[in-house]
Amino acid sequence: MPWPNVADDEVFHLIDLEIERQNSALQLIASENFASPAVMAATGSVFTNKYSEGYPGRRYYGGNQVVDQVEALAIDRVKALFGAEHANVQPHAGANANMAVYQAMLKPGDTVLGLRLDQGGHLTHGSPVNASGLTYHFVGYGLTASDERIDLDQVRDLALAHRPKMIVTGATAYPRIIDPGPFREIADEVGALLLFDAAHIAGLIAGGVHPNPVGIADIVTFTTHKTMRGPRGGCILSRSDLGAAIDKAVFPGQQGGPQEHAIAAKAVAFAEAATPEFSEYAAQIVRNAGALATALADEGFRLVSGGTDNHLLLVDLRPFDAELTGKEAQTMLDEAGITLNRNSIPNDPRSPFVTSGFRLGTPAVTTQGMREPEMAEIGRLIATTLRERSDAGRVAAVREEVRALCEPFAPY
Repeated sequence: MPWPNVADDEVFHLIDLEIERQNSALQLIASENFASPAVMAATGSVFTNKYSEGYPGRRYYGGNQVVDQVEALAIDRVKALFGAEHANVQPHAGANANMAVYQAMLKPGDTVLGLRLDQGGHLTHGSPVNASGLTYHFVGYGLTASDERIDLDQVRDLALAHRPKMIVTGATAYPRIIDPGPFREIADEVGALLLFDAAHIAGLIAGGVHPNPVGIADIVTFTTHKTMRGPRGGCILSRSDLGAAIDKAVFPGQQGGPQEHAIAAKAVAFAEAATPEFSEYAAQIVRNAGALATALADEGFRLVSGGTDNHLLLVDLRPFDAELTGKEAQTMLDEAGITLNRNSIPNDPRSPFVTSGFRLGTPAVTTQGMREPEMAEIGRLIATTLRERSDAGRVAAVREEVRALCEPFAPY
């Protein structure tokens, strides 16, 4: 029976509107990027039609001869890219990847150290409203008051006091390099496993501008979008002796049938990330973040930790305008065509729904081809919007400036 011969103009009109939004506005959300046409073509391929519970050579359905090849290809490519002994490319998201690791390596109630959410960590690093915090006994570590870097002395003290089964490092709102070496030393001292959540920085690792935790941490999880510039999804890398338990936790423990169209797109992204061009891209992300940090500091914003070593910036709005909240800033900047997200700053006096800061990053604008001069202009446009936010006409004028800035850099 043929498909209905009905054009869904409503949905495809909305797709056209989103293409226009992405082409004509500044996409500064640190966890977003623009996937390549090849990645998107694979994501929309006929692999979406195939059910393939299990793993290559061990499926619960027939007809997986080609699926097995594409998943094996994704596994081989990501292992080579990061130097990993074992890889699971089936997680639908980074959160799924982390929860599968916990299920594989821990028992409910086991003690884990993780970076607190209000200090830059992730929900799956033990937030009490997340399954990680509800299932396991997470003890949170934080940042130093002096320089807002991860407090390694506190990590060691907590590890010695609580003797965790696992230590989790990695972050979702931390603008500095995370060296896996000191965490490995602390984990070895207390006999803990070390999980490095590289969700945000995987592309920087692949591009050689952030230390590679693979081979140092026992397990590394990451997302395949963000700085990796692939499809939305997750991945787990580990020592070979942990692979069987992790695979079992992903399927059947956490997920059913894998999304093989996304896995095909992951394979494409891993090949793209292995090129010299991607290494230059990763380096430019960092250069752009540094230039944007300088521009914002010159406009009177305070940067948490004083700057950035990676792709993201965490901005404290209070020195710029004590009355301005992250929520209001996000809303006003959206009106000006500048997309970012409100974010708590360390020891934020405001609630996570309001916040005193915002987070922004440079992966997407770097994909578009923008460089340091454009970062200086972006800093000016952000400051102008927020200083003159009560003047609707001025905000509308900034929107047109943003449109003109983006026009020669349209990704699609």
